[in-house]
Amino acid sequence: MTDLTEEEKSENYRVTAGELRQFIERFERLDAEKKDIAEQMKEVMAEAKGRGYDTKVIRLVIAQRKRDKDDIAEEEAVLEMYKEALGM
Repeated sequence: MTDLTEEEKSENYRVTAGELRQFIERFERLDAEKKDIAEQMKEVMAEAKGRGYDTKVIRLVIAQRKRDKDDIAEEEAVLEMYKEALGM
C-alpha cells in the first residue's frame, strides 16, 4: 500500500475542490435561469388573466397537453361514469 505524500494529498484536494466548485457554480447558474423562467411564466399568466382568460383552466390545459391522450380519455370516461352514478 502506497501512502500519499502531503504534496500529493494537497494536489488531489485542489483538483477535487475545483471540480466541486464547478458543479456548484453550474447549479447556481441553472437555478438563476430557472428563477428567470419562472418569472417570465408568471408574467405570461398575468397577461392572460389581464385579457380575461381563466389562468386556472389554462394551467389545467397545459397539464393535460403533457399527458398521454389515452390516459386522459380513460380518466374522463371514469369521471363521467362516477358523475352518472351520482346523478350529476
